[in-house]
Amino acid sequence: MDYLDRLSQFAAELDFARLPSRVREQAAWILADSLAAVAGGSAEPELRALAATLDTTPGPATLVGLGRGASADVAALVNGTAGTFLEMDEGNRFSRGHPAMHVIPAALALAQQRGADASSFMSALVAGYEVGSRIGAASRLRASMHPHGTWGTIGAAAACARLAGETAAGMRNTISIGASLTTATSKRTMLEGGLVRNTYAGMANRNGLLAWQLGHSGFNGEHDGVASLMQGIVSEHFDTAEVLRALGDEWHLEQNYFKLHACCRFNHGTLDAIDQIATRGTLPAPEHVSRVEVTSYAFAAELDDPAPRNTLGAKFSVPFAVATRLVNGHSALSSFSWDAVRDPRVAALARKVTIREDPSMTQRLPQERPARVVITLDDGSTLQAEVGANRGDDALPYSRDELRTKFMDLATRIWPDEHARAVLQATLELADETGSLAHWAALLARAPQQ
Repeated sequence: MDYLDRLSQFAAELDFARLPSRVREQAAWILADSLAAVAGGSAEPELRALAATLDTTPGPATLVGLGRGASADVAALVNGTAGTFLEMDEGNRFSRGHPAMHVIPAALALAQQRGADASSFMSALVAGYEVGSRIGAASRLRASMHPHGTWGTIGAAAACARLAGETAAGMRNTISIGASLTTATSKRTMLEGGLVRNTYAGMANRNGLLAWQLGHSGFNGEHDGVASLMQGIVSEHFDTAEVLRALGDEWHLEQNYFKLHACCRFNHGTLDAIDQIATRGTLPAPEHVSRVEVTSYAFAAELDDPAPRNTLGAKFSVPFAVATRLVNGHSALSSFSWDAVRDPRVAALARKVTIREDPSMTQRLPQERPARVVITLDDGSTLQAEVGANRGDDALPYSRDELRTKFMDLATRIWPDEHARAVLQATLELADETGSLAHWAALLARAPQQ
């Protein structure tokens, strides 16, 4: 039995009801956080235009936040795309990507199509998360690749196979087919603000569902499509032992991170450092800032554009993130809106921000994502702080109350407070025997408030 046999057997036999209570609870919060990101993202005009452009034939799968049903294929694509629009979806520091958003839309769409129960859906969520994240952690993607749409496609395929009750052999075939359906994702899209980047997770969900549809129809993949993909196509390194490390004893979903800063995770160390400065007293007025010097790890140092062209580019710019945090007093959604991008005060301050890599900080990945910020004022005085672990990591987690507040902030972009609270409650109840998938899905179908 090779590594892929063992991984496939694990995913095919995973039973959510038999998992430790702490793992079930964490899975429910990951689902809630991801759902909030989808709901909040559904309010974006480009997302709504995309949904209107696609096949509008009613179907069994919910387009969350849009108040209508569609085919499972369309729902997987649209909901997966919506979930990355705001850059608020959870991620995993070991897989260096976003496992949940590559799994949940596909699993939800297929669950609704098949009339599955809560246990099957939650089992699929965990199986897909663990498969995708473990493959990501065992790989080193090419530097030019964006992580979205790569190993996440395989996670989505595994989730669909688990939901459909595939055997271990069927799971392996679906996973190998999924490896052939990944997309050629470019990191430049995020750095340049190319909105096509937001479709990568949507395509991964759609293609993961397609992988199961193909396998279910009799198609087959390579014997080991994962190794073919990860040992030379999108990645030049693949450690099969890492895929299986502590399988079933340690859970990647317990090593995830949640986000409160509304931007790329690579900005978060910098913003945490500024928050740390703020705890010591009032931050300086922007007009009194002479320059800001940021030192961080390699991936953060790439985010050096001081003049992003749109809101997506803003979320992938350290100079912008620093400037909007100092001008607006926070790093929530409104600090990365079009109003913030067009704010001349933010633009002027962003030009005073520099970022460089410290190789010793890069070496501290993935255990830490460090950053050091030095703010020099016009009188020559300085304010500075340095952080290692980022807030929201499992090493420095947000409280459940903070996650609850985040859920409400995002969900109330489309739903009234009372309904958003009901959705959150129903989501968390899926972690135990009290939850009903049909009831929960009915709540998701509510049309957006005008």
